[in-house]
Amino acid sequence: MIDTALRRRVRGWMMFDFASQPYNTLLLTFIFGPYFASAVMDDPVEAQSAFGFAVGAAGFVMAISAPVLGAMADASGRHLTWIKTFSVLYVLGSAALWFAVPGAETVWPILLVFCIGLIGMEFATIFTNAMLPTLGPREEIGRISGSGWALGYVGGVLSLVVMLLFFAENEAGVTFLGIAPILGLDPDMREGTRFVGPFTALWYVVFMVPFFLWVKPARAVSDTMTSVGETLRRLAETVRSLPGRPSFMAYLGGSMLYRDALNGLYTFGGIYTAGVLGWSPVDIGVFGIIAAITGAIFAWIGGRVDRARGPKPVIVFCVVALTLISLTVVTVTPTTVLFVPVPEGSALPSLTFYVLGAAIGAAGGSLQASSRTMLVRLVDPDHVTEGFGLYALAGKATAFLAPLLIGIVTLMSGSQQIGVLPVVGLFILGLILLFWVKAEGESA
Repeated sequence: MIDTALRRRVRGWMMFDFASQPYNTLLLTFIFGPYFASAVMDDPVEAQSAFGFAVGAAGFVMAISAPVLGAMADASGRHLTWIKTFSVLYVLGSAALWFAVPGAETVWPILLVFCIGLIGMEFATIFTNAMLPTLGPREEIGRISGSGWALGYVGGVLSLVVMLLFFAENEAGVTFLGIAPILGLDPDMREGTRFVGPFTALWYVVFMVPFFLWVKPARAVSDTMTSVGETLRRLAETVRSLPGRPSFMAYLGGSMLYRDALNGLYTFGGIYTAGVLGWSPVDIGVFGIIAAITGAIFAWIGGRVDRARGPKPVIVFCVVALTLISLTVVTVTPTTVLFVPVPEGSALPSLTFYVLGAAIGAAGGSLQASSRTMLVRLVDPDHVTEGFGLYALAGKATAFLAPLLIGIVTLMSGSQQIGVLPVVGLFILGLILLFWVKAEGESA
């Protein structure tokens, strides 16, 4: 009976990844981001810059809030309450993107609701990830994390397929099936593509049902909310202890940098291909499907390697791979591949980018799954959510950095290719800090 309840709890926990992934897949990367750059704003360079500043601002809000909220949740055990609260922001923020009409007079209200949904998704993820250590023994955490991340990619693929087949229209006003968007949506007003916001909200509402039915608190929940003063005291004690935990500190710093770089690749991948290669939303969607499929496969494989060898070797391998991939990306234009000229109209640049996208998906999926497993090994068992809050702080403290650097370098250079180069430096710095991380945890 206990085993059955635990298995159901694990499956319910994994459904969060499945339900929430479309915000990343559909909104951040493959549908809304490119649509914003090509239709809401008609200048890809200015759009990439504005999008970067907005996502950076959302990252700042999350950075200063995550550790405090995490400490409050650890003290009270009210993880599910926080998840429900931020789920509301996720749903409202994504649904409101329906109002992102082509050629909008002002884009900041659109970016504001986008960031509200993004904040909801990120905070709900923090509290969900903090439940990971309660789902099984230490040696199984890597497998569970990898399988959950793989299921998330499956959700991303399926949601993207539905959008491409039935809703997102190209320049001719038809979907990938060659039909007008269903439900009577007007292709001239890009209503099929704009439906990505309400669709993402609806997907989340439907597929979070198993989570809320099957995932119950692992320990007693306090009847009272921990005071802010007590929360700050607990957090201050944790922060003061960090110098005595060099492995944990190095991991927070290293992961801060390489996760920021990876998010930069994900956030600007669709905008980049739209602006540099001139891809349509359908082209970018196919690119997204390939990347998500490889992400699912290699997150699952990475989880098995994680269980056998531990998370650190997986992390190091993936960061090295992503560094090399990022360097290769800037060499691909409509007329060059690896700086070698190709005939005008050649399909080779697009084919190359499909391969690079598949590689980014594969390395990124494994990296993120093993990263949260590594944190479980390093964090204090009594302060897990606080640890994930610090992990979020480490990620969000510089979450503005990659978007901001991309925005600034793109604006100064006037080149989208040069604009993505900052992610290479972030990957390298993150890799250097991983040298001080103990593979088996702080006590090893």
